[in-house]
Parts: sequence; C-alpha cells; structure tokens
Amino acid sequence: MRLQFAEIEKQASDPNLWSNPEKSQQVMRERKRLESMLSLEGDLARRTDDIATYFDLAGEGENVAADLQRDLESLRELVDRVETETLLSGENDGLNAIVTIHPGAGGTESQDWAEMLLRMYLRWAERQGFKTEMYDYQPGEEAGIKSATFSVLGQYAFGYLTSEIGVHRLVRISPFDQAKRRHTSFASVYVSPEIDDSIEVNIKPDDIRIDTYRSSGKGGQHVNTTDSAVRITHIPTGLVANCQNERSQHKNKEKAMSMLRSKLYEFEMEKKREVTKKIEDSKLDIDFGSQIRSYVLQPYRMIKDHRTKLEIGDVDRVLDGDLRPLMQAYLRMRRGEKKA
Repeated sequence: MRLQFAEIEKQASDPNLWSNPEKSQQVMRERKRLESMLSLEGDLARRTDDIATYFDLAGEGENVAADLQRDLESLRELVDRVETETLLSGENDGLNAIVTIHPGAGGTESQDWAEMLLRMYLRWAERQGFKTEMYDYQPGEEAGIKSATFSVLGQYAFGYLTSEIGVHRLVRISPFDQAKRRHTSFASVYVSPEIDDSIEVNIKPDDIRIDTYRSSGKGGQHVNTTDSAVRITHIPTGLVANCQNERSQHKNKEKAMSMLRSKLYEFEMEKKREVTKKIEDSKLDIDFGSQIRSYVLQPYRMIKDHRTKLEIGDVDRVLDGDLRPLMQAYLRMRRGEKKA
C-alpha cells in the first residue's frame, strides 16, 4: 500500500498532470483513498500497541482493567469499521450520496414516520462525521414531511446508504389517534451516487422541463418571497430533481441539475448491469409486503431487516442513528450474493 501511495504522490507532483482535469481528479481521489487506508493502518497499530502495554502493566500488578476495557471496546469499533469498508467494493461505493424520502399512504401518520427516518439518517451522518446538505424539504400540513432530498458528503456515503434503499415499515401506537390505536405506516427511501464533473452525463435541453415555484420548506427569512425553487423533470425517464434550499433560482437550478445527472447516471448504470429489477424493487408500492425493514414499537420493541434477517431490540439506538449493524449485515449479504 505504501508503494502505491508513493507512486500516486509521484503522479500528483507532476506539473503536467493538471492539464488533464479528468486524470488529475482520478489521481487525487486515489490519493485520498490511500491516505485514509494508511491512517487506519497506523491507528490500528497504535491501539494494539497500547493494549499490549496494558497487559504488561497488569502483569506487573497495576490496576488497568477499566482502561483496558475502554481501549478494547474502541478497538472493536475500529475493526468493525475497517471490516465494513472492505465490503464497500462497488463501482460507486466511495462517492457522496443523494437521499430522497417519501411517505406512503396514510396522511399525517406516514408523513411523521418519513420525518423520523430523515432524522435517523441525519443523526447517522453526524455519527460518521459526514456533512449533509438539504436540497428539498416539503413539510406536512399537520406534522412530518411530504418529501425530503438531501446529500450526504463523505467517503463511502453511497456504499453505506445502499442498504437503506426500499420501503421502511413502522408499527406503533399513533400519537395522532385519540383512541390510541396501533397504526402501521410506510415510507420509501431512494439513494443515488453524487456524480462528479469527470463523469459525462449528456442531458439534451429538449429532454428536460424546468419549473419554478415558491419555496415552502425550511430556510431564511427571504426564502419564500420569490419563485426561487426549481423542479427539473427528465421527460424520457420521468426522473425528477427538486431544489429549494438556496435563495437564488440560479443556484437551485445548478444543484437540481447536479442531482438529475446523478440520478440519470445511476439509472443508466443499473441498466448496463442488467439489474433494473433492483430499481423496480426499490420503487415498489409503499405498502404491505414490500418493506425491506420493519420497526415495531408496539406491542413489543424490535427492528427486523427482512433481507438479512437481522433483529435488533434497541429500537431507540437505531432511530437515533446507530445503523452500523444493519448496514454491515446488508453489505455482508451483498458480498455473498456477488460471490454466488
């Protein structure tokens, strides 16, 4: 790995590299990836040395049990992270992600569930040290959201979030039902990679329709005063990209076009890999029988992933953004499918 990094450093120091934007971006991406791997390698070596020192001190009669337990737990989490990243070998796994959440039928109840999922993913990104940026936020009339689209910026963001594509089901006592009855709600999650400028996606002007409208989501005091929000529809595929987070219509259009390029790229890649069925599976009716995961709060508390069969009893921890076990189980399953 160090030899690879030395070779990349040599390429990066070549002044002629920067005359080729596509090549330079590729080199810098690889440099960043190798830097991250070398940093992890150093971190693992340092932590194992620390633990070996604690064992030596314990052999000399020192009371280091608490410190040893803390460092072993920290090392376990780091090893889990390294193991997970070795599973992220897909072509676009290392890219940023664009996430869209839609509630299913059911009005306020499903809209509230969609907002709970939005919070869960934002908290997950925060735990990972990833940045997020809200592109489009449509609030519900009473509570929750009608839809939300946001980006997650960080290494392997798309690879991690592929585990979340599909329909999510919630069972709970509804806070909106005066009779306190149990309700089942659904919401869908779709994720696409954020494509950088080095990858060409040709969009013909005649193939798109651009609509402007007044922003209705979160924003500054001037966000709702003009028709600055932008919706771009790709007519041949029906793919839609919205952005309303910026005051400037120009900036919203720029971000919406970037989102549309990402969606079109992923759409075409799915076709080339001859797995368009996966796209259809991720867009099943947001209803019974189509869910990838169930979150049950009543009459018992349990989260079950229907693809991996993993069950987790600590529902609150997951809803607060700890998705690592669920994502890791999915990535292991995906690797097994590829080998088969």
